[in-house]
Amino acid sequence: MQLFRSSVGRKLFMACSGLMLAGFVAAHLLGNTTLFAGSEAINTYAAQLHKLGPVLWIFRLGLLGALLAHVIFGIWLTLQNRAAKPIGYAKKTTQTTTLAAETMIYTGLALLAFVVYHLLHFTLRKVGLEPSLFSDATGQVDVFRMVVLSFQQWPLVLLYVGGLAALFLHLSHGISSIFQTLGVCNEYLLPLLRKAGFIAALALAAGYLSIPILTYFGLVTL
Repeated sequence: MQLFRSSVGRKLFMACSGLMLAGFVAAHLLGNTTLFAGSEAINTYAAQLHKLGPVLWIFRLGLLGALLAHVIFGIWLTLQNRAAKPIGYAKKTTQTTTLAAETMIYTGLALLAFVVYHLLHFTLRKVGLEPSLFSDATGQVDVFRMVVLSFQQWPLVLLYVGGLAALFLHLSHGISSIFQTLGVCNEYLLPLLRKAGFIAALALAAGYLSIPILTYFGLVTL
């Protein structure tokens, strides 16, 4: 409980939950790239995940807990920082910071909205496409067909491009911040970690972005 009462403790919760979420983002991308191996590969991958049953749901609940903790502590710390400076600066001078650092709360909230839409789109299949276009009479889902049909629509492609832009900005600052908060870097390592975080964020965003872009331009087809 003492960790909850201090800003340092809350930052530690932010860092640990952020590390879990960043790990999931990387692992999820590896699974998604099976799309490029064809319909059998990604459909088999999806089927194997669902065969995990209770294990999959435990994993999902763990991720949900990490996400809620990250959002709650992120908003809490932002409000705390703003409350500590109730009077605006007569002249604001920004030093050694970046757009990604300045907009963490906004890119985080944008990512939250994007994740909700993504779940409604591909997991719950409530928005985006009519389920009958990619499922048979028994309810069996053809994941490959669902993804390809989705990203043949330019509004969905633009929506995902926007979401992935928010992901890039958030991770480009967040990855280095995690290690800084956990105390595993010093003034010499920090610049290297910032560069590594930027490169990792760029690689993850580009990897995810390749799926809707290549599909829309016909390089991934039914």
